Amino acid sequence: MDAVLRAILFDFNGVLVDDEPIHLELLQKVLAEEGLVLTSEEYYRAKYVGLDDRACFTKVLDSTGRTASPETLSRLIARKAAYYQLRIRQQGYPIFPGAAELIAAAAEAGLMLGVVSAALREEVEGALEQLAATGRFKALVTIEDVRETKPDPEPYRRGLELLNALPPLPRRLLHPHEVLAVEDTPAGLRSAAAAGLMTLGVAHTYAADELAAADHVVPSLADVSLGRLRELFARS
Repeated sequence: MDAVLRAILFDFNGVLVDDEPIHLELLQKVLAEEGLVLTSEEYYRAKYVGLDDRACFTKVLDSTGRTASPETLSRLIARKAAYYQLRIRQQGYPIFPGAAELIAAAAEAGLMLGVVSAALREEVEGALEQLAATGRFKALVTIEDVRETKPDPEPYRRGLELLNALPPLPRRLLHPHEVLAVEDTPAGLRSAAAAGLMTLGVAHTYAADELAAADHVVPSLADVSLGRLRELFARS
């Protein structure tokens, strides 16, 4: 029997919002103010993509022999968050082509939707508001909601739990194999797979061959309709 798609959990940065270049720029800005340098090549090759701000700053500080104390990390994270909010207020969230259309089609078809991300909750909520999609999303899992981040399965397990527990309650509980996770990083794919979810890799940030662990890979959200998504899901 073909699998039936009942819910979609989207990653945020790199899937719905094209802000990885912004995060890199602001990470570099904050580090430069501390006398530290992080090149674009180091950022992408050393797998900083997909890490939350705390993990990024910790990784850089550790690599330079500096102490990543809780006080230092909190100061750096707060400064970067302030720069990010200023940029978004000036320019808005850069939404990936196809994101709004897929969200609307999935919601209108009755699928349950959620976001599972290492971003701050205010960032996720701000982007969904810009997309006029706040009411379409049942579950939001952000960095504030988990102890462990991707590639640990905790974020996606939490997302599945919220889909089942928050009203309106589903007629029957969702099982992991009925939920699709949409990710753009290998770490995110490992997190979702470890939680038992089906996975779709979107080659926004990494090349398709680097997302080979996904059940299916597409070039971008603009290249997949809900109908096509259901076909891929049923074949997985």
